[in-house]
Parts: sequence; structure tokens; C-alpha cells
Amino acid sequence: MHDHGQHFNGPAIHELLEMAVLSTLRPSTRLLQIIFVLLILRSRLITLPKDSLERLRDATAGKRLSAAELTEILQQIYVKESDGSRTLLVPYRNRLAKVPIRDTAAEVLTSNAKHFPIQSSDSKKSKALLDPRFVRALRALLFHIAIPSWKSKESLILAVHSFFLVARTVLSVVVARLDGIIVRDLVRADARGFLRGLGLWFVLAVPSTYTNVMIKHLQSTLALRIRTRLTRYIHDLYLSKYPDLRYYRLGLGVGTAEDKTSSEGKDANRHSGVIEGVDQYITADVEAWAEGVSGLYGNLMKPTLDLVLFTSQLSRSLGLRGTVLLFGTYYATVRILKAATPAFGKLAAAEAKLEGDYRAGMGRLGREGEEIAFYDGGARERDILTGAYMALIRHVNFIYKIRIAYEWTEDYVIKYLWSAAGYGLIAVPLLLTRRRRPAEEVEPGSSSIPSSSGNEAIASRTETYISNRRLLLSLADAGGRLMYAYKDVLELAGVTDRLYTLVSNLYAVKPASTGSSLPTSSSALENDIIGLEHVDIGVPGHRPVNDESESQILVDSSDSPSDDKSSVRLESQSALVRDLSLYLREGSGEHLMITGSNGVGKTAIARVLAGLWDPMNEEGKVLRPHSLLVVPQRVYMPVGTLLDQIIYPDSYADFLEKGLSIESRDDGSGNSIRFILESVFLGYLPEREGGWSTRKEWRDVLSGGEKQRMAMARVFYHRPKFAILDECTSAVSSDVEGRMYQHAKDLGITLITISLRPSLMKYHTQVLNLLGDGTGRWTLAHIGKDAVLTPLSEAEGEEGELWLGFNREIATLERKLKEVDGWEMRLKELDALLKVQEL
Repeated sequence: MHDHGQHFNGPAIHELLEMAVLSTLRPSTRLLQIIFVLLILRSRLITLPKDSLERLRDATAGKRLSAAELTEILQQIYVKESDGSRTLLVPYRNRLAKVPIRDTAAEVLTSNAKHFPIQSSDSKKSKALLDPRFVRALRALLFHIAIPSWKSKESLILAVHSFFLVARTVLSVVVARLDGIIVRDLVRADARGFLRGLGLWFVLAVPSTYTNVMIKHLQSTLALRIRTRLTRYIHDLYLSKYPDLRYYRLGLGVGTAEDKTSSEGKDANRHSGVIEGVDQYITADVEAWAEGVSGLYGNLMKPTLDLVLFTSQLSRSLGLRGTVLLFGTYYATVRILKAATPAFGKLAAAEAKLEGDYRAGMGRLGREGEEIAFYDGGARERDILTGAYMALIRHVNFIYKIRIAYEWTEDYVIKYLWSAAGYGLIAVPLLLTRRRRPAEEVEPGSSSIPSSSGNEAIASRTETYISNRRLLLSLADAGGRLMYAYKDVLELAGVTDRLYTLVSNLYAVKPASTGSSLPTSSSALENDIIGLEHVDIGVPGHRPVNDESESQILVDSSDSPSDDKSSVRLESQSALVRDLSLYLREGSGEHLMITGSNGVGKTAIARVLAGLWDPMNEEGKVLRPHSLLVVPQRVYMPVGTLLDQIIYPDSYADFLEKGLSIESRDDGSGNSIRFILESVFLGYLPEREGGWSTRKEWRDVLSGGEKQRMAMARVFYHRPKFAILDECTSAVSSDVEGRMYQHAKDLGITLITISLRPSLMKYHTQVLNLLGDGTGRWTLAHIGKDAVLTPLSEAEGEEGELWLGFNREIATLERKLKEVDGWEMRLKELDALLKVQEL
């Protein structure tokens, strides 16, 4: 019993002791307990609002997407709206998000062209703080593309961002004053004032931290909005439709669409040309420019506002002498840093170009991996990539080296020179501008405790010192950020110059010629004929040249008046084909085959007919129908599903509008994708690859012959009136090739074939032979007829008789084929005679 009682009374005694201890330390202990519980539950408290928001979103967002719905959305991509816009379908967390997409209006693209003229490159470094060329380029990009109107969302974000920047500056002034008041109350030993100031400190911390977070958020949002708008604008300009085709014609350097008769035009013609690495411009440069512009606004406006407000606040305490010293510090800092600043703009532009070269090399290796592997060219490609990478690294190391002196000067001036100047400026109101009052004076024989007036003087001086010191530190920080922003401006200038060069050259690209030589205005008649009339065909010159030693001179300045300064020396262009004329009409049953040795200009004719190249001569006319499809030898396989490979360049929405089905219908009409694949002997692909919605890297999955047959499937899907087939069946067997050609003719497609296979002649009625002797001569013959069309009389010799002999040989073979029955009868007679002799 004694042990039991002792065991029973032990915990009770401990409880009494704990209660006694808790009663003495209850407030602090409870606070510790609350803090301990919060630390344990901190992860749950952080995730609780997020989880609640997710549940609320799940309750209001509707049902989740099924696997079939998700597959259909990935196939559909977007929906066409009645106003011409598109709604992008974006699967997100098994739900559907809709993003409206509106193309840049054609009139906007046209009206902005005047703001992007080709700028002359000045080799002299501008001594001005802001280069006028940079200012013009920045204004054009910023106010005509990035922020086109004050009603745009970017303007609203900028206004809100400006509000928070001003609010942060105002809060910084208030915090500086409050800091001085708190220290003053400490010196006074005013507990109530100190607690009141501390409470205000925590109250100000809420809007201050929220303001800082919102400034960062709005800056990131503004950068994203600017990047999106600029990217869409460049996409609409770069990926333009016929006749512009800027994504193709930019690489040809076809010149500007305007007359280059003025000195400005001459300069534009001299500096416009081929831009390499456009992907680097559109991806990395656009991102860097958007980040730079959005960050530069805050890095310029906030420090500038800080300088104005903090200087005005400090001038009240510093007096005239201190204010003059403050502005003297500003001027000295600017002069020193400007003298020590390298050309960061040019260095950044060069670094971006080298980055683009290295990226292009890696992309080329990925695209041409199989061909490189056949040659076992890994070592050679490694040397090429290493060279591009080392060029980039050497440039980056050069930038790092020249930054040593600049950053040393910058840190010395901003950190140490400004700190020393700050202490001197703080001392001005204490040592010079105000009459010193010894607060420590006491009367002889009195107590050693200083008087209340002495305490007040010390407290007042302390408050002034703390407030001014905090303002001056903030001022030094603002000046430092402003000096850093100067370097950012220089780097932004390099990126701005690259982007402006891209946009201005895109505007300068001359559109393809769309003229027709038909004497009628009937568009229907124009769409039924394809042909050329007295056209000279040659490779477009890539750029104008200025040095007479670089190329032959087509336009001699000696033939022009001496006062004419607008003559332009162009690269010489040798014509591959001269004075070519041919016509094909839809439904006439005429089909053309173009043949000749390699490099004589067969594909060049296809490019002129398709509108990619212009005729060399101005009097040459091109008849180009709207319903024309060109199939090159190298098949392009877009990113997407198996169905996308067949319907390209149509989207899934375009496919639905045509009313075609994927699988064959019961009516046997053949109006289905399955039937099209079977007509090119690829009916096994959906089952082999996993269905119509399968997404793969099709250029690697399909063989060479399968890719070429897929290109023919696109012809059968689109069913154009005219189709130009440029060696597009060279990897297909002869029997399959013949069946596809016959099927194309059965669909009513007029064929223009570029090939060296004699077996394809039977599917054509005309043969155009390019002689390839360097004179641009050619012959055009109708198969089965003796007429030969040639533009040059000197082709009447051996070469002129070529196609006459060909037609005569055809006639001879046809006569021999007619004698086959007679020869078979004679063979039977001889066989019977031999049998009689054997008997």
C-alpha cells in the first residue's frame, strides 16, 4: 500500500510542480508552445491555402478530360472562330484551357513598314550617352510592336508597375524617417515612443514587402507580354504567305521592294541582304530584349525617382553647401564611369551571333545525323563544333577580361567613394551648417547627469544622423543601380540593333512577281493555265557588292551621266535557261516532262513557276495558277501526327471543313484518307505505327521511299489542278511509281515532272530538254510529233536534231510493233515446218 500510494502521489506532485512553474512563466511558455506548434505545422499551413484553392478549382472547372478527348484536342490544336480569329486548345492538368489567338492585321504590318527603314551602319563609335540610331530603333520596336497603344494590356501593366515603383520610393523615405525616430526614442530612453515606433515599423513592413513582390511580379509579367507580342508580330511578318514568302526569300537576299535611287535607298540596298541564324534572333534575342526592356524600365525609373526624392529630402538637412557637394558627387561618378565603360552593346551583339552559330551547328548535326553517320564524319563535325564553341568562349573570355577594370572602377566609385562622400555629407549639418551646442556642459557643483536640453540635442542629432545616413545609403544604392543600368543600356543597344535589323530586312524583302501576261482579266482563265513567256531563269544574286574586284559589273557607271550617283553594282547572274516559253492548260491532257543533266536548271524552272524565284528579265512573264502544288525531292515531314503528314499544310480544322473521312466509307467513293494511303501503297502505316493520332519524328521513322510516297499522298489529298513533281519518286520502285503517276492523271491533275527516268515519258505528252552547254539553250518536243520548238537557230545542228531523231525512233518502233502479228504468224509457220521435218 505504501508503494502504491507513493506511485500514486508521484505524478500528482509533479503536476503540482509543473502547474506552479507554468503559473510563474505562463505568458512566455505559452508563446513558446504556440511557436513550437507553428513550426511543426508550418508545411501544412503553407499548403492548406493551395489545397483549398485546388479543391475550389476542381469544383468549378468541370469534368476532367478523358483519354479520347485529350487525344482529339491534341490533334485539333485550335478552333476557328467566326471573326477570323482562332482559339488555341491547351490541355492543362487534364482540363482544357482556351487561349484566343489573333493574327496581326495586314494593314498594321503595312503601316508599320515606314518605321523600319534599313539603317546605315556607322563604323564610328558614338560618343553620346544615347546613340540616335539606338533611340530610333528602340522607339520603333517599343511603341509600334511591343506597346502599340496606351489602351493595350502592356500599358496597364506598365502603369501599375509605375505606381508600385513610386510607392516603394515613398515607403523608403517613410522608413528612413521612422528609423531615425526609433533611434531618437532609444537615446531619450522613451519606452512608450520606442514601442510605438516599433509597432509602426511592423505595420510598414506589410506594404513594403508586398510592394517589392509586386514589382518583381509585374516586371516578369511585362517581359512575358512584350516577348509574346513581339514574337507573334515577327512570326506574322516572317511566316508570310505568297507572294511575300519572307521566310524563304530572306535567305536569297533579293533586295528591297523600293526604288534605290536616292542616297538613302542606295545605302539601304548596300546593307540589306542575307541574315543567318534567324532562329537565334526570334528565340534568344527576343527573350533577351523583352527581359532587358522590362528590367531597364524599373532600373531606370526607380533609381531616378529615388535620386530626385532622396536628394530633395537630404537638401533640407544638408543646406546649400551639402547639396552642391551631392551634385558634384553625381557628376564625378558619371564622368569616371563613362570614361571606363567599354562598348558593351557591340560585345553583346557579337556574343549573340556566336551563340547563334554554335546553335546552328548543333541543329545541323541533329538534322543530318544519318548522312554524317554514313560518312563516319563524327570527328570532322566535332572539329567544326569545337571551332564554333571555342570562338564563342574566346569572345566571352575577352568580355570577362575587359570587365575586370570596369567592374573594379565601378565598385570602387559606387561603394567606397560614395560611402566616403556620404560620411562627409552627413557631417555637414552636424559640423558646419549648424551651431554646435555642447550638450555635456554641467554647472559646477551640480549633479553629473546631463540636462534635459542636452539630451534633446543629442537625440535630435542622432535622429538627423540616422535618417540622413539611411537616405544616403538608399541614395548610394540608387546611384549604383543607375550606373549598372547604364551598362544594361549598352547591352540592350546591341540586342535592339539585331532585332531592328531583322525586322527592317523582313520589310525590305521584295515580294515575288505575280504578274500575268494573259490579255484577259478573267481570273478563272488565269487559274486554268500555267506557263512561261520569254523568261530568262538564273540563280538570284545574294547581295549587292561595292568592290569592282569582287564581281563583274552589269551596270557600268561610265555609261551613265557623271552626275548620277545612284548606279548600283550588282553581282553578275549567269542565266541557266534563256527565253523559255511553255504553256499547259488544265484538262487539255497535256503533261510536261523536264529533263537534262545535273545542274542545268531543271529545279530552277520549278522555283520560277512556283513563285519562289523571279525571272531575270523584266519582260519575262509567268502564268501562275492558284491551284498549284510543288513536291520536292527532299520531303518535308512536319511535327505532328500521322494524319498531319498527309494533310499538310492543312490543319485538322481545315481537314474537317473539307468533309473527308479518315476511314473508308461504305459508299466506296474513295473520298477518305485510308483510300489515299492505299493509292500510294502505304495502307499499312496506321496499324504499324499505332494509329492516326500517333506522334513521332516521322523523318526518322519512315524510309526514303515511304517519305516520297507520303508526299504523293499529299498531292492526292489536295488534288491541285497542277502539280510539279521534282524527282519526288527517285526512291520508289518503277512499278509503284507508274501506278501513282497514272492515278494522278486519273484525278485530272496536270503534271510537270522533273526526272531523268525514261520510263516516265509515257505519262507525258511534252518533253523539255535543257541542253546544259552554258548558253541556256533548250528544246521542247511533243512526244509522237516531229515538231521541235527551240528559241535559238544555232540549235539546228546535232543538238537540234536530237528530239527529231527521238520522235523518228518512236515512229519506227510503232511501225515495228504493228508488224508483231505478222512475225508471230511467220513464227508459227516455221515451227510447223520444223515439226514436219522431224516426222
